[in-house]
Amino acid sequence: MLMAIGAIILGLVLLVWSADKFVEGAAATAKHLGMPTLLIGMVIIGFGTSAPELAVSAMAASDGNPGLALGNGYGSNITNIALIVGLTALIAPIAVHSQVIRKELPLLVVLTLIAGAQLLDGELSRLDGWVLLGVFAAVMGWSIYQGIKGKSDPIAEGIDAELISHPMPMKNAIIWLVVGLILLIVSSRILVWGAITIAQALGISDLVIGLTIVAIGTSLPELASALAAVKKNEHDLILGNILGSGIFNTLAVVGLAATIQPLSVDPEVLYRDWTLMLGLTIALLVMGFGITGWRRLISRVDGVLLLTAYIAYTGYLFSTVVSAA
Repeated sequence: MLMAIGAIILGLVLLVWSADKFVEGAAATAKHLGMPTLLIGMVIIGFGTSAPELAVSAMAASDGNPGLALGNGYGSNITNIALIVGLTALIAPIAVHSQVIRKELPLLVVLTLIAGAQLLDGELSRLDGWVLLGVFAAVMGWSIYQGIKGKSDPIAEGIDAELISHPMPMKNAIIWLVVGLILLIVSSRILVWGAITIAQALGISDLVIGLTIVAIGTSLPELASALAAVKKNEHDLILGNILGSGIFNTLAVVGLAATIQPLSVDPEVLYRDWTLMLGLTIALLVMGFGITGWRRLISRVDGVLLLTAYIAYTGYLFSTVVSAA
C-alpha cells in the first residue's frame, strides 16, 4: 500500500512537470517553425494542459480499467469547473472578455449533451470513440478557421508575449519536447498502477479513484495556469484553459480511451457524474452570461457556489465508499 501511495505521489509530480516541459518544448518548436500564435494556443497549449488526462485515460483503457479512464475524463471536467474556477473566482472575480470564450461555453454544453447520449446504452464502443474524435477534429478545425479569419484575441496575445519574453533555442525546444513526452508516458504508467493498486486494496471502484484522486492530480496544470493568470490579471486565460480542457477531455480523452478499448459504463456515471458535469457547465454559462444578458463576471458568490457543489459531490462519493465497506 505504501508503495502504491508513493507511486501516485511520484506519478502526479512527474506527470505535471513533464506536461509543463512538453508544452514549453512544443510551443517553442512550433514558434521556430513559423506556426501562428493562435494555433499554438489552441492546439499545442490546449493539448498540453490536458496531456495528463489523455495519457492516464489511454493507459487505463489499454490496461482494461474503463472506470479509471472514464472517471478521469469526466472527473477532470468537474474538478476544473467546480474546484478550479470556484477557487479562482473566490480569490478574484473572473472578468470575461474574449469572443472565443463566448462561443466555447455554449459549445461545451452541446458537446456534453452528445457525450451523455452515448452513455444511454451503458457502453462507449469504439464507434462512439471515433465519433468523439471526429467531432473533436471538426471543432478544432472550426476554431482554427475562426481564429485565423477573425481579429486578434487576448488569449493569442498573451501566449505571444510569453513566447517572446522566454525564448528557447530550437535544439533545447526539441529536447524538452521529446523528454517531456517520454516522461509523460512513464509517469502516467506509474500513476495508473498506484491508483489501481490502492483501489483494489481498499475495495474502491476505479471509477471513484478516477473521479477524485486521479482527476484532481491530472487537473493540476489547469490549477497552476489559473493561479498564474490571476496574478497577471489575465482572466481570459483562466476560462480559456478550463473550457479548452473541458472540450478536450469530453471529446479527445474519452474518445481515445474508447477507441483503444470499449468502455462499459455503470448507471451512476450517467445519472450522477455526467449529470453534475452538465449542470456545472450550464451553471458556468449562466454565471458568465447572466440571467438577463452578458454580465461579463464570475463573482465570488459564484465561486462559493461552485466550491460548495464540489465539496458536496466529493463528500457524497466518499460516503458511498464508506457505506459499501
